[in-house]
Amino acid sequence: MTVIIIESEEDALASFPIMKVLRPHLEINQFQEQLSRQRQQGYRLAALVDDNEEISALAGFRFAEFMAWGKVLYLDDLITDPAKLKNGYAGALLDWLEEEGKRNGCEAIHLDSGYSRNDAHRLYLKKGWEITSHHFSKDLSP
Repeated sequence: MTVIIIESEEDALASFPIMKVLRPHLEINQFQEQLSRQRQQGYRLAALVDDNEEISALAGFRFAEFMAWGKVLYLDDLITDPAKLKNGYAGALLDWLEEEGKRNGCEAIHLDSGYSRNDAHRLYLKKGWEITSHHFSKDLSP
């Protein structure tokens, strides 16, 4: 298994079917446009590539600084190919992200997770993560 940073348009397109599992509202053109905008803000896509050179898990992340936490690696997206669940891919990608945060001088790694993603929550807790806050949001669309 290897982790790569997805930079080419071709690799980004190859990652879309897996991202769509996590973000089903996205269509391919929306994904491409959103990815382009978010990359300008420091967003990166990391893919765990298996021995068959296929993307098995995908993570979208960025580095950010907060008054509350200092410099952190913020994990926007984490998903495993549904056909490859229970093989340790998400855990391996989380381990890589933790090391990437350390390599970049981060004090912590953070994420928000949907309340019904119980399998993901078990993984985070198993990896030593803590539930430290509630996330609130308010829709501003007309």
